[in-house]
Amino acid sequence: MAETTNSILEKLDGLEARFEEVSTLITDPSVIGDQQRFVKLTKEYKDLSDIMDARKRYIACLNGIREAKDILANEDDPEMKEMAREELAQNEALQPQLEEEIKIALIPKDPEDAKNVQMEIRAGTGGDEACLFAGDLFKMYKSFCESKGWTLSVTDVSEGAVGGYKEIDFAVSGADVYGTLKYESGVHRVQRVPATETQGRMHTSAATVAAEVCIRPWVSVAGTRWTRWTPDSYFRVP
Repeated sequence: MAETTNSILEKLDGLEARFEEVSTLITDPSVIGDQQRFVKLTKEYKDLSDIMDARKRYIACLNGIREAKDILANEDDPEMKEMAREELAQNEALQPQLEEEIKIALIPKDPEDAKNVQMEIRAGTGGDEACLFAGDLFKMYKSFCESKGWTLSVTDVSEGAVGGYKEIDFAVSGADVYGTLKYESGVHRVQRVPATETQGRMHTSAATVAAEVCIRPWVSVAGTRWTRWTPDSYFRVP
C-alpha cells in the first residue's frame, strides 16, 4: 500500500510542475495570439486541473489517516479516540477510491474523446414495444446530457405507431462527449411486460445505438439527409 501511495504521489508531484508551467503559458500574450497553441494548452490546463483537484483530495485523505492514527496512539480521551476511529475508517475507505480515480485520470486520453457526437437510436426486434423502448432510451440520454450540461439537438426522427421512435438521430455537443458516449454503441435489450401487451406476458425488445464522432455539422440539402462525417465528404442516407 505504501509503495502504491508513494508511486502515485511521485507522478502527481511531477505533473504539478507542468500544471504551474501551463498556468503561466496560457496568460502569455504571445501564446494567446497563437490560437492553435492556446487551444491545445487550454485543454491541457483543464485536464491537469482535474488531476490537481484529485491530488489535493488524496493528500487530504492521507493526512486524515495519519492524524487519526496519531490520535489513537497518543490520546487518552475516549471521545477523541472514537472520533479518530470514525475519521480513520472513512479515509481508509476513501483512499482506494481516490487512487483508482487518479489512475484513470493519468491514462493518456484518446484525442477523439473531446469531440462532439452524432447518435442514432433505432428500434429493433419487438415491434411497437421496441419503438417504446427506443423512446425510453432517448429520454435517458436526454436526461443524462442535461445533467452533464451538454447540448442535445434532434436532427431527424421517425415516430412509432403507438409512441416512441422507429428511429431518432441527435447531435450532442459539450466537454468530452465522445469519450463518454462512445461505449453506448451496440444493441440494447430490455425484458418487461410492455404497455402494448394485453395478456401480461414478458417480452424482450431491442434497440440499436450508434455513436459517431461529429467532424462536421449535420447538413440538410433540399430535404435530403446527409451524414457520416468524414474530412472531405458526406454520404447520403437513403
